[in-house]
Amino acid sequence: MIEARHLRVLRAVARTGSFSAAARELGCTQPAVSQQMKALEQSAGTPLLVRSGREMRLTQAGEALVRHAVGIIAGLTAAEEEIAAIAGLRAGRVRLVSFPSGNSTLVPTALATMRAAHPGTRVSLVEAEPPRSIDMLRSGDCEIALAFRYPDVRGADPAAAAEWDDLVVRPILADRLVGLVPDGHRLARAGSAHFSELADEPWIAGCPRCRRHLVEVCESAGFTPRIDFATDDYPAVIGLVGAGLGVAALPELTLTSVRLKGATAVRMEPAVHREIVALTLPDLAHVPAVEATLDQLAHAAGR
Repeated sequence: MIEARHLRVLRAVARTGSFSAAARELGCTQPAVSQQMKALEQSAGTPLLVRSGREMRLTQAGEALVRHAVGIIAGLTAAEEEIAAIAGLRAGRVRLVSFPSGNSTLVPTALATMRAAHPGTRVSLVEAEPPRSIDMLRSGDCEIALAFRYPDVRGADPAAAAEWDDLVVRPILADRLVGLVPDGHRLARAGSAHFSELADEPWIAGCPRCRRHLVEVCESAGFTPRIDFATDDYPAVIGLVGAGLGVAALPELTLTSVRLKGATAVRMEPAVHREIVALTLPDLAHVPAVEATLDQLAHAAGR
């Protein structure tokens, strides 16, 4: 196998005309140049130099190899410079996938700080809910997935605990579930409520994962919720509650970027939190741009 370091020596010998001159140019000894040239000729399987006294002349094979070496070495030099830029966060790319409420709260702060600190690193963003976002990470469609999961209220799903076992998990935030009731509701001024106190209310549910968890939480409180409306759009949930069409339970993070028109937030008991994390693959965890983006997502949440 022909090695790049041998090609650099060959080019220096061809340019200077001798081993000793090539050694001076490369900053090494003449025997070292001679040894590397012997190794290169063994790899090539044919003589590359004709020795005439103190001067060296390229054979036809040597001329061909030098001609190719120019492009090869230039390409390697460019690759080394690009890798150094990526390692030094002067360049690079991170593809981030995040869920809607993360996009409107955590992500903007993290990406703005990332751009200010490392303007050469480009971070792109695509919106997707888990488990789709996690599938995208595993299939190579992104480097980081900002995702969430709810606790297994019933303790009956071993797969839920192992969902992220093959990934690097960076904790971001414990996001508490908050109740939403219409302004004129009997619990609007109470400040807090138990889930069981809303057993007879019509409910407005969120995304499929949130909806499934809501049913589990309500059933653990002794009732099955009557879900009249379901939408992934959090402002729509708030609008429906504000219009008096039902109650809802939303993660607290979703309320930081919307106006509660006609709706009042109440603290729900027992406390339920969804776990927000940034996920990446083990081989990506120490890539400088990925590591820096993970850090900024954590800082955006105050961790």
